[in-house]
Amino acid sequence: MRINLNDTLFCLVDVQEKLFLHIGNKEKLEKNLPILIKGMKVLNVPIIVNEQYKKGIGETIEPLKTLVNKYKFYEKTTFSACQTEEILEIFKQSGKKNIVVAGIETHVCVLQTCIDLLENNFNVILVTNCCGSRKKLDHKMAIKRLIQAGAIPTTYESILFELTVDSKNPNFKEISSLIK
Repeated sequence: MRINLNDTLFCLVDVQEKLFLHIGNKEKLEKNLPILIKGMKVLNVPIIVNEQYKKGIGETIEPLKTLVNKYKFYEKTTFSACQTEEILEIFKQSGKKNIVVAGIETHVCVLQTCIDLLENNFNVILVTNCCGSRKKLDHKMAIKRLIQAGAIPTTYESILFELTVDSKNPNFKEISSLIK
């Protein structure tokens, strides 16, 4: 299935201060997530930012917070963003059928959000190198489960170039420079 830019929305899941400190692959996420977010912004992909129980887990980490500060942040207590009615309605009202998902933890909030998106007939594109968990096995098993459930695995480089489509795209040079 080709992922079309005009049908795509990006969902950032719970990349928050107190939890991020314990993520096993946080160094890679600190490098990869800003590239993905900057690329989504260059391509004008709408962005939904979720935060799990801010009082307990804190704010979205810097520099991600700075990158997404013009978007609305949705606080939730449910693990799945879709179990919070307001957020599910935002997905439905967006008119987008492809939801690109990245964040933490892969085996809890990311997994449950993706499962619910799939059950609501969205195409879920999981950016595997922009997700993380405290434990490597939890991360790995969640990705396997999501693929079996119908999520499409990808990497930030792959999805950004797929959405760009053509080296003649006016955004190609900026996307290409992010990847290098």
